[in-house]
Amino acid sequence: MMTLADRLLAAWYTGHPALALLRPLEALYRWVVKRKRRRFLNDERASYRAPVPVIVVGNITVGGTGKTPMILWLIEHCRQRGLRVGVVSRGYGAKPPQFPWRVTADQAAEQAGDEPLLIVQRTGVPLMIDPDRARAVQALLVSEPLDLILCDDGMQHYRLARDLELVLIDAARGLGNRRCLPAGPLREPVERLNAADAVLFNGAALDSAEGFGFRLQPSALVNLRTGERRALDHFPAGQRLHAVAGIGNPQRFFNTLQGLGWQPLPHPFADHAQFNARNLAFTPSLPLIMTEKDAVKCRSFAAENWWYLAVEAQPTPAFGTWFDLQLQRLLPKP
Repeated sequence: MMTLADRLLAAWYTGHPALALLRPLEALYRWVVKRKRRRFLNDERASYRAPVPVIVVGNITVGGTGKTPMILWLIEHCRQRGLRVGVVSRGYGAKPPQFPWRVTADQAAEQAGDEPLLIVQRTGVPLMIDPDRARAVQALLVSEPLDLILCDDGMQHYRLARDLELVLIDAARGLGNRRCLPAGPLREPVERLNAADAVLFNGAALDSAEGFGFRLQPSALVNLRTGERRALDHFPAGQRLHAVAGIGNPQRFFNTLQGLGWQPLPHPFADHAQFNARNLAFTPSLPLIMTEKDAVKCRSFAAENWWYLAVEAQPTPAFGTWFDLQLQRLLPKP
């Protein structure tokens, strides 16, 4: 059964005449976000500017656009160039003893947040969570000598000044009806894209006049209990399996599994959903595959045949070249 949130999301992307009733609220929302942005643009003292470059990776739409895989790609890309990278995040859903909070690989997802924990477990990068990203950056710089900071989300968190903005958009869904909340999926008006340094379209194989393309490429199956990695042909074509996704756009994950030749039985959950053995006890008894973001919350009670699909962001070569030019511009010459 579709929830009210599911119905609203579908209406934003497929259209519904009842959305016209929300336009007065949309107008108010637009006024608030524009006023907020104007305030920070007109008063430099209203924002904290870090002593090292800050790169924000975010979006202007509600829902998943592939930010975490792109953050992972950026971490590796910068490290290959000898840069010391740190990450700050809001830590959505995290309940640490205090903020700011340094995330370590041995923490529980309930404490650290699912996406920050995934990033740290994958890369070991210094990562600080705090709803106040400016405070997170300050705390991180006190604890670590860094050359560059990546801000996971935070496009609309203007208290943190940024040197580069990368906006991610789902290529299949686009901007929906191009209206702001609550009449549409946009956190900010479409014209906000004009101020971003680069736009990347998740699912686009090629670049376009609107922006760069990038894809999420499945790389392996990883067993939740043992950490064993298996090739994607571990399951034969036509394999039936349970598919779990608690992400912003679960259908994209289910489509990926179908593209690998399997027959997933989809089990969509809300973004950042909490799991337990009971709500993942599906019938019939089949292998279960989930996203890596969901897996960090399920290892303690995982069954033997539970796997997550590891994916890697693959931006186009043109984006890599462009990004290197930005690094040269932002960082001091040796």
